[in-house]
Amino acid sequence: MTAATRSTLFPQVPDSADAVLDGLDPEQREVATALHGPVCVLAGAGTGKTRAITHRIAYGVRAGILHPSSVLAVTFTNRAAGEMRGRLRQLGAAGVQARTFHSAALRQLQYFWPKAIGGSMPRLVDRKVQLVADAAAACRIRLDRGELRDVTAEIEWSKVTQTVPADYAPAAAKAGRETPRAPAEIAQLYAAYEDVKRERAVIDFEDVLLLTVAVLQDRHDIAEQVRAQYQHFVVDEYQDVSPLQQRLLDLWLGDRDSLCVVGDASQTIYSFTGATPDHLLDFRTRHPGATVVKLVRDYRSTPQVVHLANGLLAQAKGRAADHRLELVSQRAAGPEPVYSEYTDEPAEAEGAARRIRELIDSGVPAAEIAILFRTNAQSETYEQALADAAVPYQLRGAERFFDRPEVRKAGIALRGAARFGGNDSLLDDAVDLPSQVRAVLSGEGWTTQPPAGSGAVRERWESLAALVNLAQDFSAAQPGATLADLVAELDERANAQHAPTVQGVTLASLHSAKGLEWDVVFLVGVAEGMMPITYAKTDEQIEEERRLLYVGVTRARERLHVSWALSRSPGGRPSRRPSRFLDGLRPGSTAATGRTAAGGAGGIERGIPGTRGSTPRRVQRTPARCRVCGRTLTDAGEMKLMRCDGCPSDMNEGLYERLREWRADQARRSGQPAFCVFTDRTLMAIAETAPDDEHELARIPGVGMRKLNRYGTDVLAICAGQLAGGDTDQD
Repeated sequence: MTAATRSTLFPQVPDSADAVLDGLDPEQREVATALHGPVCVLAGAGTGKTRAITHRIAYGVRAGILHPSSVLAVTFTNRAAGEMRGRLRQLGAAGVQARTFHSAALRQLQYFWPKAIGGSMPRLVDRKVQLVADAAAACRIRLDRGELRDVTAEIEWSKVTQTVPADYAPAAAKAGRETPRAPAEIAQLYAAYEDVKRERAVIDFEDVLLLTVAVLQDRHDIAEQVRAQYQHFVVDEYQDVSPLQQRLLDLWLGDRDSLCVVGDASQTIYSFTGATPDHLLDFRTRHPGATVVKLVRDYRSTPQVVHLANGLLAQAKGRAADHRLELVSQRAAGPEPVYSEYTDEPAEAEGAARRIRELIDSGVPAAEIAILFRTNAQSETYEQALADAAVPYQLRGAERFFDRPEVRKAGIALRGAARFGGNDSLLDDAVDLPSQVRAVLSGEGWTTQPPAGSGAVRERWESLAALVNLAQDFSAAQPGATLADLVAELDERANAQHAPTVQGVTLASLHSAKGLEWDVVFLVGVAEGMMPITYAKTDEQIEEERRLLYVGVTRARERLHVSWALSRSPGGRPSRRPSRFLDGLRPGSTAATGRTAAGGAGGIERGIPGTRGSTPRRVQRTPARCRVCGRTLTDAGEMKLMRCDGCPSDMNEGLYERLREWRADQARRSGQPAFCVFTDRTLMAIAETAPDDEHELARIPGVGMRKLNRYGTDVLAICAGQLAGGDTDQD
């Protein structure tokens, strides 16, 4: 379902730092080697952003530039954090912290609570709906189930935007929010909710961030302790950060700029939770010296799918549209998207199920097919249609794989067999690891043939079958592996939430599908009133709906089916029409009038160090070539020197030795290894170039803005024949 599952399950760990860079395209390589100063990666859908940033961290660790425990990689879901940890482990960079904002903050809050506040930390509640219901009862306000959910969402939005109850009404009005009750009532419920929490000595997930921010703001000693631990930060899905998360990130950073952010404004689909792309779009303003790398090579989808995705955004409006990326497919041509119109929603569901049945019968794995819809309420119709067609399915957002009862029981059985297998008659005829796993899981309900029909029995079988398939892949990758080795692998995957693929068509909302991909995607219910949704009224809300459809389109690798129904139920009046977002894109339709947004090309833009607020200059992406023989350079070390290792060097040996002596003195003063000041390669590049000014020095790979500000004056003085500090070198 993800890019990770498409690659080799158990790849070999690269044998060197430079080997980590193998297979990266020029822009991805730029991300991986830009280890100093602020870096902003604008990454379109399917362009390998996770690959780029994990290789960046791994390259820094393997090259000795970054210490694993000093790196904090932050993302937005436990699944994404788990996948990142798994990839880093495969690249030989175990030990790097990859967490969600909440997980990282909770860990720090738990550790520092006794020192900062004293006593026991309040209990963390997983769900706040019951507390909101109790607050409503205290206020004598009756809320139905829908209102309860919506008021809870308003409280969450208020907290991540750092809005207190007294300020809720004007803040909601300014943000243009459609409130489920009168703003004054929600403010009253919000205040009562906070009172209930205090009375019961509990906190919620938003409090974790708020309290961590408060501790770091008020206790400078604790803030410095955190900053001493984490020296380098990477933030994935940066377009989704809330003001509260940005405040926490600022406190983690302090006055440093060792930050890499990754995002795509065209995939901003969570603004209702307080997320905003402004931090991503304003990054260059906040960090004028930042390197900006744009990834537009789409490795996921065919040109036909990419063409539709680009077309969707071509008529987009607003600030995010001004920064959209024009994707360029790197894959071979595939089939054109299929557009289907149905009389009613049940007919649409039956049509999708029928086509899926045909695809599975033709050899397409069920796990490589997804049905994506706008609201979870649409799911039931498709569940019934798939069951009627005898198509296995799984619901995205349901229980996590390793939390399923049958998976937990299977793990216990495999662990027992690993310890006492010699006395287990089930294993008497098992000659290798896969046969041992099949024998053990047969006692838990696994059979060679799946059960008929669908439902809970089929889902349990699919879970066990996923473990059997994983054992086969593991054994093929590691001949001679034992049950104990497999159990250890399962433990690591459970900790990382890196689940094996379950064989079943995925049913998911468009929001929950973000970050996933399939060979075949059915986008259903793409009609006015559902896409855009009825309650999307403002221009900003309409544009977010457009981006949501864009996310859905870009989940497809090879085949895309788009459908809509003219009425909701059989016999209903056919009053619906296809979504306006498809105008000019589906056959037989005409394009909407209005401006067409210009797409951004890929490449690298570098800020000019030392010129805060200046307009960044654009640097065209060209291959790095040896300045002696002209050969294209791919090795990271050679790219630093801008020459082949075998080509003659024109280095000033005396300057190189003076730089080495100066570096050793700096390292002693700061109490850090010499390479943390400058690596040998960077010193050699400086000695070969002998820069005259900051601009020449800044162009040398390995000299970022932070090091330029810290060491630039000394280095330029040494290059000019002076001693660091301004004295003339009489030698």
